[in-house]
Amino acid sequence: QLQLVESGGGLVQPGGSLRLSCAASGNIFMINMMGWYRRAPGKERELVTLITNDGSTHYADSVQSRFTITRDSANKNMYLQMNNLKPEDTAVYYCHHRSVTLVDYWGRGTQVTVSS
Repeated sequence: QLQLVESGGGLVQPGGSLRLSCAASGNIFMINMMGWYRRAPGKERELVTLITNDGSTHYADSVQSRFTITRDSANKNMYLQMNNLKPEDTAVYYCHHRSVTLVDYWGRGTQVTVSS
C-alpha cells in the first residue's frame, strides 16, 4: 500500500507562484510513475504533469513552461512548482502514483485558487 499527502495549496494572485508537495509513505519501491492531476469546478479531472522512473516528464499544453515537476531521489517527495499562475489554474490538485503492478494511488487533494 501507498499513502499520499499533498500540501502547499492556497490563494494566490494572478502571476504569482505556489509550490505543491506530495509526501509518500508505505511501499515506495512499488512506484513506477508519479504525477499531478487537477479538477476545476464543473470540469473533469485532467492530467497536469507526470514523471516516470527514468526521469522523463510530460506536461499538459496549458501548463507547459509555467509548471515544473520534480521529485527526490528516494521517491518519497514529489513537487510541483507553479509559476505565472492564471485564474484558469484554479482547481483541486491531486497527487497520483502508479505502481509497477499498475495500481493507482491518489492523495486527497489540495485547493489552489488564483484570484485577485
